[in-house]
Amino acid sequence: MSDASEVNPASAKNSEQHPLDALTGGAFSAETSGDRAARIRDWLATQPTVEQLQDVHKELSKGDKSAARAVRERLDEIRRTANQEKISVEWAEKAQALLAAVPFDAAAAAAWQRDAAKAGAALSREPLSQFKAQLAERVKAVEDLQHRTQVQREVALLLAQRIEVLSTKSWKDAKSVLEALGADVARWQDQAKELTGDASWTSVDSRFPPQLEAASAQLALVWDAFQSALAQTEASAADETAPLPSVPVWADEIRVARGLPPEAAAAEAAKPAAARPAAGGRGKPAPEQVEAAKAGLNQALQALKAETAAGNSKAGSEAVQAMRAAIKAHGRFVDEALVSEVHEALIAAGEATGWLRQNADKLREELVAKAEAMLNRPDGQVLGGRKIQETLRNLREQWKLADQGAMANHALWKKFDEACNAAYKVVESWHDKIRQDSTEAKTQRLALVEEIKAWAAENAASQDWKNMLRALRQFGERWRESGHIGEKLFAELQPLFKQAMAAAEAPLQAAQKASLERRHAMIDEATALGEAASLRIDAVKALQQRWQAEAQVVPLDRKHEQKLWDAFRKPLDDAFNRKSVERGSRAPAVELSEHDRRVMEASKSVEVANASGDAQKIRSALAELEAAIKAQPAAAAATNTEEKQAQAQADQAPEATETEAVAETPVAAKPARPVVAVRGDDRPGMKKEAAPAAGGRPGDRRDGGRGRDGARGADRGGRDGRDTGRGPREFIREDRGPRLADPAFRAQRDAVEHAQEALRKLAAQAHGEALTQLLGAWQARDAEQLPSAQQLGGKVTAPVRTSWSAAVVAAPKGNAAEALLRLEMAADVHTPADQLNARRALQLQMLTRRNEASPQQTWGQDVATVLSSTSDEASARRLQTALKQLLRK
Repeated sequence: MSDASEVNPASAKNSEQHPLDALTGGAFSAETSGDRAARIRDWLATQPTVEQLQDVHKELSKGDKSAARAVRERLDEIRRTANQEKISVEWAEKAQALLAAVPFDAAAAAAWQRDAAKAGAALSREPLSQFKAQLAERVKAVEDLQHRTQVQREVALLLAQRIEVLSTKSWKDAKSVLEALGADVARWQDQAKELTGDASWTSVDSRFPPQLEAASAQLALVWDAFQSALAQTEASAADETAPLPSVPVWADEIRVARGLPPEAAAAEAAKPAAARPAAGGRGKPAPEQVEAAKAGLNQALQALKAETAAGNSKAGSEAVQAMRAAIKAHGRFVDEALVSEVHEALIAAGEATGWLRQNADKLREELVAKAEAMLNRPDGQVLGGRKIQETLRNLREQWKLADQGAMANHALWKKFDEACNAAYKVVESWHDKIRQDSTEAKTQRLALVEEIKAWAAENAASQDWKNMLRALRQFGERWRESGHIGEKLFAELQPLFKQAMAAAEAPLQAAQKASLERRHAMIDEATALGEAASLRIDAVKALQQRWQAEAQVVPLDRKHEQKLWDAFRKPLDDAFNRKSVERGSRAPAVELSEHDRRVMEASKSVEVANASGDAQKIRSALAELEAAIKAQPAAAAATNTEEKQAQAQADQAPEATETEAVAETPVAAKPARPVVAVRGDDRPGMKKEAAPAAGGRPGDRRDGGRGRDGARGADRGGRDGRDTGRGPREFIREDRGPRLADPAFRAQRDAVEHAQEALRKLAAQAHGEALTQLLGAWQARDAEQLPSAQQLGGKVTAPVRTSWSAAVVAAPKGNAAEALLRLEMAADVHTPADQLNARRALQLQMLTRRNEASPQQTWGQDVATVLSSTSDEASARRLQTALKQLLRK
């Protein structure tokens, strides 16, 4: 004993030091896995080289994979860092190329960050973080410039409309605001020059410079015409011999001041066109102005024709935009021949509207009607604020298009503007409601943030992690349901909510982090137990109990927790499977009897029939397997198969009597079930019948069931001698055949399960094909394509199928809306959203109709009603959905 105690195998094993033990600080000589892992972590803190890491990982993974995990993670981190550096160099070069490009491509720069993130580049590290900031700054500058251009264009249009509105008022009012209006026009021109002089102007999208140029030209023309018309009006007011101004309102005002009768306006309008000044409030154009307009339009027209001939022009292209800008600038001063030519060129370039100067007033009248109809709809419905706002914006854009190159119509513009202003009052009330709702939502969200902070302070020391997680989820749901607010306000409130939630989640996150560490440690233990030579069941049970206790205390995300559980369970399952395989390999071979071999052969035949996909073969093979299990002869199996086939083929036919089947087979017929209970007649004056002969109760003893008085239970009838009215009970046990060996039992069980699944799939496939044939027959109005009664199933009787056939053949008539609703009620399936109101109304009507058959009873007639109507895709889809359920029930 003393000699044996001095010999320590562990010390002898550790006496041979590993070559890498000195490098790792004694990790390979450590006695426990925890000590080995701690020494590995200390060694990793010294920043070893990649070659050293690879050598240590190779040797350490042979004996302790848990300790080698930290080394593998360090190697993976180094590999990821190297890959990221390589990717960073590539994307840094792309960023430099984008920054150096002239002009700067804002779209490509905006896509650079997205593509770099998809490629796995470290955008938070240098130098990509610096390039990211530079590109974002350049993109922001370009986008800001484009936004300012759009705003400037809208301001120009508003100034032009403001000038045109002044031409509908008194010329004295126009003169009083002339100075302020001139200052606004000058300021706009200065701002437009600032935009075009910006360093990033060359990088803006190609559609913005023509828009700004066209807006500038239009504003200049309107301003010059307004100044000249106002000067002419002042001269007419000062000198009665001076000609009247071209603006109708101002001319009428001067005419009234001169004492002329109102009919003078009609006389002025009746003058020849050559004697009248040009319409539009701008006077008769000078010859050089007409020539300049023709030259400008011809230049743009030739460029557009050249692009169209080359196949490069399309709607909204640069050539089309240049043509539109030329029309705005010079369209009022050209003749009809040039207008027609420009119109045809725009149509050829893909512009559907072209240049409809001749129909400008007609388009304006339509726009006035649309503006007035927004508040006076024929159906009596009132549009919402957002819809009216979008419609108003659309109508004003269309009015601008109608004004392109056409003469102004101040009367129609006044009606249009009044209708738009009246409709805009709804938009203003909608904006007020939105602002009120936003204020309430802001107050509610701020109150929620304060509530989260108070809750976090109150539950800072709580250890009930499940209730804490539930409360945090409720806070998140309440935040999402706190009402709509604007993007700007949401950007202000969202950081406050995240900050409060982060403070509230801190204890739970710390507990989850600690729980993750403990679970990873248990996964390592499970891996070690699974790789052990002998599987310790007690250690496995204890480890599983620790896992369950940990999972009940600290909740995690469901998906993450499932992944951890799978990782924990896998090595243990593998170990148990390996043990089962080893036990099976050591088990002696089972000697199969003739009956077992027959069952296994029949099971193989069933599997072959399953693979064939033929339902008839599958049923025949199942019948043979059942006969083999019960040890029946082959003749009985064949007879039973024929009977089942005949029963399946006969639709709605009476079943064959059992006596005939027994006559053809050598299997003895089962005796009729005996009467086990007879109801007595206890009415006054009726003679009480004697109880039927007792044949023994299930609880009778083997000694004849003698009671304490020595009488048999059959003579006593009941415990106390009373007649219970019960007859003898006879229990017949089903003939299950001889007992099967384990291989044969498993083979027949698997074969039957596979056969049942195959039959279910074939039945579903046949069901779908029958429905497809039924819908095809309905669409083609051909009764020959209608599926047979056997294909439709037992739910469809012969009279019902006959009515369907007649409905398909007849000419389409009637409305199937109510029939479809009844079918969907009978099948308990969903109704389309647009038909829900009709379904509710029909259900209310059905509640008032007494003694009327329910949809579950009349669905066959309802299908016939649908088939007699016109076939369309929506009705066919609803009919198919309902019949899928009805024919399966």
